[in-house]
Amino acid sequence: MARNAEKAMTTLARWRAAQLADQGKGLQERRPFLASECSDLPKAEKWRMQIIREIAKKVAQIQNAGLGEFRIRDLNDDINKLLREKGHWEVRIKELGGPDYSRVGPKMLDHEGKEVPGNRGYKYFGAAKDLPGVRELFEQEPPPAPRKTRAELMQNIDADYYGYRDDDDGILVPLEVEQEKIALAVAIEEWRLKKKSLISEDKIEQEENIYAVTTEDLDENEELSVVDKDEEEEEGLPRFIAHVPVPSQKEIEEALVQQKKVEILQKYASEHLQQEGEEAKTLLAPQA
Repeated sequence: MARNAEKAMTTLARWRAAQLADQGKGLQERRPFLASECSDLPKAEKWRMQIIREIAKKVAQIQNAGLGEFRIRDLNDDINKLLREKGHWEVRIKELGGPDYSRVGPKMLDHEGKEVPGNRGYKYFGAAKDLPGVRELFEQEPPPAPRKTRAELMQNIDADYYGYRDDDDGILVPLEVEQEKIALAVAIEEWRLKKKSLISEDKIEQEENIYAVTTEDLDENEELSVVDKDEEEEEGLPRFIAHVPVPSQKEIEEALVQQKKVEILQKYASEHLQQEGEEAKTLLAPQA
């Protein structure tokens, strides 16, 4: 009995070893370095699925932020390398008559369901998105504030906007008046001091009163009218003379009447009557 049992165990052991050997041969088969070297569509599909499993494994590993910056960068580089290799196999599958996975395949999403960010084909996964220099690369600027329309801008514009009611508070005007008086007093005082200093140094003579009337002016302007002469003498005020001929009240009235006559003649008399009147005046002028 023992001999038969040992034979059975030996047979079973040999069969099991043969089975493991067959499986080992399949596992030892390596993926071709170039996708163009594969001419069998099922094998190309198998290599593509193998790459996808490797990508999934590395994506799960890169989620751990405690791996360190260098390890995370290496894993991210490996994932991008596998993605490029997967693209080569998808192109080869299409050449061999298989489906076009680049068109019907799903988009690459992260664990939050968002599309994986990247720049120029290089994508970042998991903790690689939080590496120094990467976070700033994908920060989006806030959208610009919407521009207001002209009507919205004019809603808050009133008289205060143009400064029309700045003086209504009753504070600014008294302060300006006070400062104006101070500035005027200072300017007058400076002028007086300057004038005294110049007079003391004999640089200028005393100012002449241009309104004073001398006897020579009265002799030269005897025919000129004197304005309110009697009143000025009674009140003791200085006398002023008019340097131009001033018409009297009677002369002004005669001029107004003559002007009114001319306006009435121009309004109601024809040109023929006006011409006859002028001829009559010229004929009667020598007799007068």
